[in-house]
Order: sequence, then C-alpha cells, then structure tokens
Amino acid sequence: MPFIDDLSKAIADAMRTRDQIRLGALRMLKAALMNREVERGRSIDDGEARQVVGSLVKQRRDSIEQFTKGGRQDLADKEAAEIRILETYLPPAADPAAVERAVAEAIRETGATSPRDIGRVMKAAMAKLAGQTVDGNAVNEFVRQKLGSG
Repeated sequence: MPFIDDLSKAIADAMRTRDQIRLGALRMLKAALMNREVERGRSIDDGEARQVVGSLVKQRRDSIEQFTKGGRQDLADKEAAEIRILETYLPPAADPAAVERAVAEAIRETGATSPRDIGRVMKAAMAKLAGQTVDGNAVNEFVRQKLGSG
C-alpha cells in the first residue's frame, strides 16, 4: 500500500533528522491507521487512510480551540505544528469558488428552497467535493446562507 509505505519512509527520515515533532505526529498517524485496519479486519485503501488523516486534523483543531480557551498556548502551538505535518498527507484544499459551485449545483439538483433542506444539500455538495479537503462546517455555513437561515 503506497500510503503506508510513504509514511514508513517519512518516519525513518524524521528519525534520521531527529525531528521529534514530525516523528511524533507521523507515529501517531501510523498507529491510527493500524487501529483502523484492526477495526476493519483488513488493509485499508488510500481513500480510507486519508479519512483517518482528516479525522486526526479535525481532532487537533478541536484541541487547539480547547487549549486556547484554557490558556495553554504552548499545547495549542504543538497541535498546530502537528496539523501542518498531517495536512501534507491530505489532498489539496478545495477552492472556495469550487465549494460555491458545488453548493449551487446541489441546491439546484435537490430543488432545495428552505432551511429544512440543508441535510439533502449538504449530502449532495459533499459528494461533489469528494477527494478534496473540505471543511464541512464552512460548507454548512455557506449552505445556510444560500437557503436563508444564516
């Protein structure tokens, strides 16, 4: 599996360069991937591996918010450094114009007219943006604005 192979090579490189922050983040990622494989009972493909990376990035963002509220900027900075490392394993972020087009198409295709339709629009829009790194909360906010509840 190329993703795991790339990760193993990156871990070895981080060990050689004695980059402790990078090494810690990569080892944590590899452990999360191995846990997912155990859960599934099979090897995971690159798409599933990227989902794991995305969930780890989301966890780090949530942690940064909590650490900042708690006055622990040192820990927030460590989490931010890990995010930068993990994001190198994600596909490029979706262009805001592409997100806007996907939402507009999803609204048109679903025939959405009110805030009650947000769920259907979100499902269609996120399907259109598959394979790209997208912040679901940002898409949700944009859908709410378009449907008149934001």
